[in-house]
Amino acid sequence: MNVSLRALRYVVAAADCGNVTEAARQLNVSQPSISAAIAQTEADLGLQLFVRHHARGISLTSAGQRYVNEARHLLAHARDFAQTAEALGDSLRGEIALGCFLTIAPRFMPALLARFAEVQPGITVKLEEGDQREILDGILSGRLEIAVSYGYAVPEELSGELLIDLPPLLVVAADHPLAGKSVVSLKDVADEPFLLYDLPHTRDYFFSLFDAAGITPRIAYRSRSYELIRGLVGQKRGYTLHNASPRTTMAYDGSRVAVRPLKERLPPVKVMRLTLRRQPMRPAVEVFARFLSDAFSPGGMFAPGSIAPDMD
Repeated sequence: MNVSLRALRYVVAAADCGNVTEAARQLNVSQPSISAAIAQTEADLGLQLFVRHHARGISLTSAGQRYVNEARHLLAHARDFAQTAEALGDSLRGEIALGCFLTIAPRFMPALLARFAEVQPGITVKLEEGDQREILDGILSGRLEIAVSYGYAVPEELSGELLIDLPPLLVVAADHPLAGKSVVSLKDVADEPFLLYDLPHTRDYFFSLFDAAGITPRIAYRSRSYELIRGLVGQKRGYTLHNASPRTTMAYDGSRVAVRPLKERLPPVKVMRLTLRRQPMRPAVEVFARFLSDAFSPGGMFAPGSIAPDMD
C-alpha cells in the first residue's frame, strides 16, 4: 500500500484531538478531508483504526494505537529529512519532543535547555512535563522521543541510562528544632504530621522509605503540587521528603524551609534518560541524549556532588 505523509498527519491529528472537527480546525483543512483520509487508510489496511462515538468523537482501537505510534515516528523522521534537505551543509537542525518529571524539570531543565540552545541553535526542544505514568505513556505512544525521569516502574520496552542518584532529604520549617542540626534521622519526626507529594509511583517510593526505617507516617496533607507542600512545611504544618530539592529555601508564599540530609542509608531515586528501546534515535535526539549524558558526568554542569541544595 502507498501511504502519504498527509494522510498520516490527518490520522495522527484525529487521534490526538479525539475529534475529526477539531483535527480539521487545527490543520486548517475541511472535515471531509480528515474523514476521507481515515476511511481510506482503514480500507487500505483492512482494519479499523477508530471507534466512532455518536456525539462524543472518536477513540483509537488497539490496532489504531499501534498504527498511530508508528506514524508519529515516521512523521518525525520526515520533518528531519525536510529540514536537512533545506539546510544541506548547515549545522544539525530539527525538533525533538522531550518529557521530564514534574519535580526534575524546574531543578534541571532551565540550565540544560539554555546551554543546549547555545551549543545546538538549530535544534528546537519541545518540553512536556508530567508524572511518571504520563512520561512513560508519552514515550510508549510516540508522543515523546526522550525523557528525563525517575527509574520507577520502567517497562521492558524502554531503554534507560542512569544520569544521577538523588538521596532523600528531610524538609522542615526554617525554625524547626531539627533545622539547626547538620544531619537528622527520620525517627526524629516520626510523631509529626507528614505532608505527602502524592503522585503515582512517587508516593510508593516515599512509603518504602518509611517501611525501611520502621515508621508509619502520620499523613496530614496530600497534594500533587510540590510547591504547595513546601509552603505548608514553611507554615509549620508538618514535614516532607524530597530528592530533587530546589536551590532556594523560600517557598512561593514567602515562608522558608530547611533541608537536611538523613542519617539512615535509604535508597535514592535514580534519575534516568529514557527512550524507546526498539526505535532508533533520530540525529537530533541522539545529539540531545549525548548532551544529557555529558551534563551529568564528572566535570559536567550537574556532575555528582555538585548539585546539593541550599540547606538554610
